[in-house]
Amino acid sequence: MDSMRWLVDIFNWYIPVAGGGLLMREVFGNIFGLASALGGMRRKVWAWPVGIIGNLILLTVFLSSLFGGADTATLLGQAGRQVMFIAVSVYGWVQWRRAKAERQTGREDGGGDDTAIAPQWAGLPARIGIVATMVIGTVALTPLFAALGSYEPVWADAWTFVGSLVATYGMARGWVEFWLVWVAVDVVGVPLLFDAGYYASAFMYMFYGVFTLVGFFVWVRAKAHEKPEVETVMPDPRVRVHDSVR
Repeated sequence: MDSMRWLVDIFNWYIPVAGGGLLMREVFGNIFGLASALGGMRRKVWAWPVGIIGNLILLTVFLSSLFGGADTATLLGQAGRQVMFIAVSVYGWVQWRRAKAERQTGREDGGGDDTAIAPQWAGLPARIGIVATMVIGTVALTPLFAALGSYEPVWADAWTFVGSLVATYGMARGWVEFWLVWVAVDVVGVPLLFDAGYYASAFMYMFYGVFTLVGFFVWVRAKAHEKPEVETVMPDPRVRVHDSVR
């Protein structure tokens, strides 16, 4: 067991900071999350597996009480959303790989832009669905998270969980609006994480708040400059016959 002690020490690597401290695996998990967000903004397929690695690391952070961290708050919404991220990220990974293959197949030269998807607006029905899902989901999950002992205010934990689910799904679909959903998540998530003592994640969420706004305008511009798919229409042979008769 002593020979494996170094693994335990790395897992629990903790740096004291201003009366508190930083759990380094929380920092590393958020670094992977940031790299995934950068890849997502550039519409690269590798954004999904990189994000999954970060989700696995952060899952252990928000369930710290199960790993011996008795003094840390358990955020079930934050922990649950890591599991959700992994599941939805697998879906997004498959979707983006398929979309990239189709886009490259559709090009005559077979090369050029290697982005995975073409950004698109979700449309009014989807936007209504996004808002309804976030509100109804938060109301529905709040009492459940409260019963399971999640950190107060529980509604904020539920909001970040539901919003993260919606945003990740929107990213998988290529909806431009998913960036704005992340902004709504960050507005609530930052104060919650600071209050719960997850300082690395809180500061990272603050950065994400600015980053997601930049990502939104990057995707809006990409949508405006995206070349529409040109459908090849076969000529009507009846027209040719008619012309020859004339």
